[in-house]
Amino acid sequence: MNFGYRGYIIFEYMFTIAFILILGVIVIMVVKNIATWNKNNNSPRLTVEAKVMSKRTAITHHHDSMSSTRYYVTFQVDSGDRMELPMTGSEYGMLAEGDVGKLTFQGTRYLSFERK
Repeated sequence: MNFGYRGYIIFEYMFTIAFILILGVIVIMVVKNIATWNKNNNSPRLTVEAKVMSKRTAITHHHDSMSSTRYYVTFQVDSGDRMELPMTGSEYGMLAEGDVGKLTFQGTRYLSFERK
């Protein structure tokens, strides 16, 4: 089956559309990350009494057989509200479910936890 010039044009359009879609997704992700960063920077730093309710990890596998791990801890504050905050692996490792203490955070950014 020989599509000739018409097949080349169709491929060219499909390639262009795919490129624009991928570029659009990247731009949206960058804008979203900048907006979150800006919102966190403009949020007040708060220190509240909190309890570590749960811990979880999210592992992402990459095409080159490597993986990355993200760490999250859910805290419950005195009002009963819960918040899940991302953190580094070393910070994650220092916390245990049931720990009670002072949580310091800024927006969705974990800053520290002082155990009682």
